[in-house]
Amino acid sequence: MTEPDLLDQLLDLARWAPSGDNTQPWRFERLGPRQLRIHGFDTRDHCVYDLDGHPSQISFGTLLETLAIAAASRGWQMVIDRMDFSTETRPQFDVSVQAAPDKSQLRLAAQIEKRSVQRRPLKRTPLTEEEKKSLTQCLPAGMAVHWLDEGFARLKTAKLLFHSAKLRLTIEEAYRVHRDIIEWHAQFSADKVPDQALGASPGTVLLMRQVMKSWQRVRFFNTFLAGTWAPRIELDFIPSLRCAAHFVIHSTNPPHRPEDYVEAGRAIQRFWLQATALEMQLQPEVTPLVFSRYSRESRPFSASAHAMPMAHDIRQRLELLIGRDIAERAVFMGRLGHGTAPTARSLRKPLAQLRA
Repeated sequence: MTEPDLLDQLLDLARWAPSGDNTQPWRFERLGPRQLRIHGFDTRDHCVYDLDGHPSQISFGTLLETLAIAAASRGWQMVIDRMDFSTETRPQFDVSVQAAPDKSQLRLAAQIEKRSVQRRPLKRTPLTEEEKKSLTQCLPAGMAVHWLDEGFARLKTAKLLFHSAKLRLTIEEAYRVHRDIIEWHAQFSADKVPDQALGASPGTVLLMRQVMKSWQRVRFFNTFLAGTWAPRIELDFIPSLRCAAHFVIHSTNPPHRPEDYVEAGRAIQRFWLQATALEMQLQPEVTPLVFSRYSRESRPFSASAHAMPMAHDIRQRLELLIGRDIAERAVFMGRLGHGTAPTARSLRKPLAQLRA
């Protein structure tokens, strides 16, 4: 196998890294037989969820970690030679691969293409202490996980997500994101989220297709026909109750620099791949973290008058649930549990389309 072939094989695995709404905000430029430049771009200019580009920066981290794991599984070591955020919205990462003494990370590498998002209800079978330990120990130093799986924690989390979903469904800024990232009449999508993977029943999907044709339709439906109730119950409240646990991954110190979020993304990908290795399914639940930060920093994010008061309410609920200290250090939130793998999912663009 020639070295260029090896690099292409590594990239062909790395492109399966998760990114917000399957945006795949990276392009690859080969600098040499063992050298690569990754051109990143964030979506903050048009995505209300990509606050300061931090979710995209987390995605860059998931890509780098996936590339590192893929390389290790083939007897190579990935080295980050340069991380350039001088143009913060379009960072660059220069990486190289070097021969390693032994192959490693084989178990995690085997999960790269299997890992996906499961938005449908999961089994409520509690996590074992061994499973929790396995997931916790895969995180690097400086990162920790806060579990929400006991007592009323799951119900309170369901209520939090139920309220967050109302905000998400009643502002035009979020509508524009949802409109652009859903591929209708699809089981799979190379660059979006197929409607069959949303976790909604066929009837709800059919209704969404019609209502989401314009913001005017959405606003009318929400105002006069209680349009948010069905999707909030079906897509947020019920799945929140039907899982083994919710979790919050947080750092020792509040993240500030783009590099902090890249490192967080690397930790999140290891956690997700480890969950997949344990035959668990996972769904991200990051909107409460985003809306809470808008509230905490008093940063307007919508032309709708109700948006900021609702964000304040979400922040209060989140801080009551996990504590203010953890809320300010949180980088990722989600739910997981055992269950069937999704039959519909986001795929990825072919490698040829991801070259710079």
